[in-house]
Amino acid sequence: MEKHNRTVLNEFILMGITNHPELQAPLFGLFLIIYVISVVGNLGIVILSKMDSRLQTPMYFFLRHLAFTDIGYSTTVGPKMLVNFVVDQNTISYYFCASQLAFFLVFIVSELFILSAMSYDRYVAICNPLLYRVIMSQSVCGVLVAIPYLYSTFASLLITIKIFNLSFCGYNVIHHFYCDCLPLLSLLCSNTHGIEMIILILASFNLSSLLIVLVSYLLILRAILRMNSAECRHKAFSTCGSHLTVVIVFYGTLIFMYVRPKSTHSFDADKVASIFYTLVIPMLNPLIYSLRNTDVKYALHKLSKKLYNIFS
Repeated sequence: MEKHNRTVLNEFILMGITNHPELQAPLFGLFLIIYVISVVGNLGIVILSKMDSRLQTPMYFFLRHLAFTDIGYSTTVGPKMLVNFVVDQNTISYYFCASQLAFFLVFIVSELFILSAMSYDRYVAICNPLLYRVIMSQSVCGVLVAIPYLYSTFASLLITIKIFNLSFCGYNVIHHFYCDCLPLLSLLCSNTHGIEMIILILASFNLSSLLIVLVSYLLILRAILRMNSAECRHKAFSTCGSHLTVVIVFYGTLIFMYVRPKSTHSFDADKVASIFYTLVIPMLNPLIYSLRNTDVKYALHKLSKKLYNIFS
């Protein structure tokens, strides 16, 4: 019966970030700059880590994939959001909305587990330095990246297909600037208990990535505190400082967004949090890794010299 009563929607209306016309142009300029910096910075990380011989290590292999996922989910959301600042009505087609949700989930979930793989890499580098090359072999690194991509694709397709196979009430206004699970669930007329349980189970599993990060850093901290030399402790801290900064910012924002009780959710607070992890964090990640990392700065300097010699 449910299929026969389903309301057919051709498009959704995105409420966007603000309904104040005077803020549209300044926000468009601001977010365009953020998006361009994000794409250029993360593409730079991908290119540098592929070209420079000093960056052919497991840590930079994972960093390259982190940059790829940053480009992925910021590009899934960013261009459409920018277009919505300059058009009269912020519409998105039914199938584009489904695609946006699917790709966003693929990249955001992949990033969770790539960050946990990076924390395991730092654990091995600090706690088992003599066996580092053996443990973090090329095949192991490949598996640690392939599994997140496969799992995130499965989870994304499961959630997207389940949501878009349910009945919408005909009210097609999404109180957000992109198609996300929570705003879409509020538009469904069907019983959402099943899809909510699926999302809860997958979200619980996704939090296991945070558990891996916490256990890795507890073991790293224990190993560092056992070091006799202050110089060795400082060097050990510096090798994982950038990653730890990214982890705290990324997980902190996601926990604020998705782990809060439903009664405390507000659309405005959710939008601010979403802006932070869909656009600001992808911009910050390459800056954090490049500004704190001598190898990346050296590779960037070497590449800039090559380009200068070519074009001069």
